[in-house]
Amino acid sequence: MAVLDLLYYPDEKLYQVSAQVTEFNSELKQLVDDMFETMYADEGIGLAAPQIGVFKRIVVIDTVGEKKKEDQLVLINPEIISSEGKTGINEGCLSVPGLRGHVDRFEKITVRAQNVTGEFFEKSADDLLAICMQHEIDHLNGKLFIDYLSPLKRNLYRKKAKLLAKERERLKKQ
Repeated sequence: MAVLDLLYYPDEKLYQVSAQVTEFNSELKQLVDDMFETMYADEGIGLAAPQIGVFKRIVVIDTVGEKKKEDQLVLINPEIISSEGKTGINEGCLSVPGLRGHVDRFEKITVRAQNVTGEFFEKSADDLLAICMQHEIDHLNGKLFIDYLSPLKRNLYRKKAKLLAKERERLKKQ
């Protein structure tokens, strides 16, 4: 397994809409394993393929964080088929480091998706898992949680993000 490089805001590629997955093979399974490894390395609870520059509709989630297979959720080609209620938390994002902001989300959702072998399934969720699923599906549609924040907050963070990007580049060169 490998830890992959993340894309960071304000990289415009993060706003690209992802394509459906049509091939379910060993390469897809390896990508999913690498995505989990990348997510755990950055202490995240969810990761969408566009965050690593792969513009396919793939999401990995583990809200427990103990790196156990039974806690891992893989959603390929996910779509929300039902939703109800309202909730929200101060969300963060691996691609938007150093910023948290309140986002209104559905309290309960049901998602239809495929697993790594292409089998369809439905998964209902509430609370943190429902929020995480919505956040990651947004990535597949080229939307970031920062887009839900006020223009003032977004502009302030954009300046900070540019400084962070310069610092990452400087550290890479060392």
